[in-house]
Amino acid sequence: MDPNIRRYLSNIGRVGGSRSKRKLDPVTARNMVKIREARRAFRNFYASCFWSFDPHYSITLEDVPWVAEQLMKNGGHAAWKVGERLCR
Repeated sequence: MDPNIRRYLSNIGRVGGSRSKRKLDPVTARNMVKIREARRAFRNFYASCFWSFDPHYSITLEDVPWVAEQLMKNGGHAAWKVGERLCR
């Protein structure tokens, strides 16, 4: 293996295991997790709950309650559980 490539891979391997240096307050961190989970739910349950909406719609923090409502109203048991978790 080329020594430059070996050095590069060694360097990024060290960085990958280190903790994030980002400083977030707990509220912002929780909101980021909610948005990520809502986007994942929108993608995973698109066919059963969100089929009439734009598949490329970008979910924001203001959309999280709407996503939870659609999951609980139009989805099955698994979707309802995800919607319940988003309401917390």
